[in-house]
Amino acid sequence: MHMADALLSPTVAVFMYATSISAVGYAIHKIKQDELTEKKLPVMAVMGALVFAAQMINFTIPGTGSSGHIVGGILLAALLGGYPALLTIASVLIIQCLFFADGGLLALGCNVFNMGVIPCLIVYPLFFKPFMQKDKHLGVITILSTIIGLQIGALSVVLETMASGISELPFTTFALLMQPIHLAIGIVEGMVTVAILRFVYQMRPEILTSAQKRSAIGRSISLKSIIVALVLMTTIISGGLSLFASEKPDGLEWAIERITGATELEAQGTAFSTAAALQKFTAVLPDYDYTSSEDKNIFKGTTVSGIFGSIMTFLLVGLVGIAITRIKKGKKIVNNEH
Repeated sequence: MHMADALLSPTVAVFMYATSISAVGYAIHKIKQDELTEKKLPVMAVMGALVFAAQMINFTIPGTGSSGHIVGGILLAALLGGYPALLTIASVLIIQCLFFADGGLLALGCNVFNMGVIPCLIVYPLFFKPFMQKDKHLGVITILSTIIGLQIGALSVVLETMASGISELPFTTFALLMQPIHLAIGIVEGMVTVAILRFVYQMRPEILTSAQKRSAIGRSISLKSIIVALVLMTTIISGGLSLFASEKPDGLEWAIERITGATELEAQGTAFSTAAALQKFTAVLPDYDYTSSEDKNIFKGTTVSGIFGSIMTFLLVGLVGIAITRIKKGKKIVNNEH
């Protein structure tokens, strides 16, 4: 569901950048120190790497000619809490955009909002969290939350495109294609999310409990085994399973192709050409592969992209978490002195 620049007008792109930056700023402000303790930071960094790797694996939606990948918003929120989850998925999307040209640079604000803000700051606190406090059925609530997040996100894509005046994609037709295909994707993502949450819960239920209560994990509780397990899972996905990703167009591309006959639209204008040139300069492995047609090697490109991207995401999320922790500790010291 990564939007390309051609789906947006510069005005809508700037507005969505401002909206997403404001949401991220709000998340940083609301994060408690207990949400970024020394025990939680490694989990946050590893989960960012895992979501990056998992998003590389497009799975085929039978009978549609389309594919989808997990977004990971509900998964991250359930394990980290809504605010740290937003920072984590925003980091994933930034790495994807800058280093792999996955999602447009002008569209980054939209992508952070659609795939980060909606599941982490809207669906998680308003649906997942309150129902999980009353209902022990982790599977049902998780799948429903994932579906709701994707449905709102898909509709948001349609609304952003409509607000941009993209006449090639009529609102009604676009919506009628986007919503059902992302319902199917949401069901699959929901089941994957349940499997991972159950795995983590069986090994260390304290992680999910601390995320819900926004509390620290006890010092006596060791997280080494679960972190090692998540690192191994990330390595297997990024270095191996990513090779088997479906080559069919994802839900958004599929919907566009059904309407226009092509999976992408063409964009013209200074803003678009400048953004494209900048993204081309920063992208190390565009589309997760080598750019030279003579030297192109799908195996190496995919494997290197998965491992490199996962490591970069791990480092970025970790650095962001450490920086926020130090800032908050500094403010606390200043306030105590006064």
